[in-house]
Amino acid sequence: MLLPLLLRQSLRCPPVLLTGSARCHTQRTLHSQAEHFLRRKLPLRSHTQSRGVKSRSRKSKSQEEDWKARNKTVLTYIAAAGVGMIGLSYAAVPLYRLYCQASGLGGTAVAGHDTDQVETMKPVKERIIKVSFNADRHASMQWNFKPQQTEIFVVPGETALAFYKAKNPTDKPIIGISTYNVVPFDAGQYFNKIQCFCFEEQRLNPHEEVDMPVFFYIDPEFDEDPRMARVDTIILSYTFFEAKEGQKLPLPGYSYN
Repeated sequence: MLLPLLLRQSLRCPPVLLTGSARCHTQRTLHSQAEHFLRRKLPLRSHTQSRGVKSRSRKSKSQEEDWKARNKTVLTYIAAAGVGMIGLSYAAVPLYRLYCQASGLGGTAVAGHDTDQVETMKPVKERIIKVSFNADRHASMQWNFKPQQTEIFVVPGETALAFYKAKNPTDKPIIGISTYNVVPFDAGQYFNKIQCFCFEEQRLNPHEEVDMPVFFYIDPEFDEDPRMARVDTIILSYTFFEAKEGQKLPLPGYSYN
């Protein structure tokens, strides 16, 4: 913008030369040509700048669309992973419960028994173990539930029978289901239940009361495990929940003395 002003100042005819018409005419001609040249160049420059702005705008829009497409792809993967994890979580509960029952992991007593082993196992008379019994109810469960004995003394390789008592004091039928665990949890792999009421729905009519047996034994290998050397007390604990459609029972927990 300064260049036209400078040209006007530099090409203006000085007062002392007004009489020299030819020389002043030449300077005016140059001045006119310079202004004409600037008028032609300035619009081109403006046009070039506008094209650059449009190009950058198109480029930014292209990048924005690319980012949107990538974000949609990432969100799709995340949603799919979430759905998969939910499905696995529902499947993991019964599978993990079966595994715990088979291996004694997490303080869960081993389900089932080897008939031949029960018939042929030899009691370890010098190793006396106290088995204590505990009963709990979920906050929403309206049953009365308790063990009929607080403790019994057994030896590895010997079967034993204990009882729990449950009563429905309400005026409506209630279906209950129980979970259990063994403390200390390392002893769960040696605690074998021949018969029990766990993981099976139990229906009690209004004011009905029932006895629930637990028939079990402790594997003789309990006495050979160095980790069990100082264990002389085992706690068998049951927790009752009200059975409702879609309700998921908690997984067996890890417990310590």
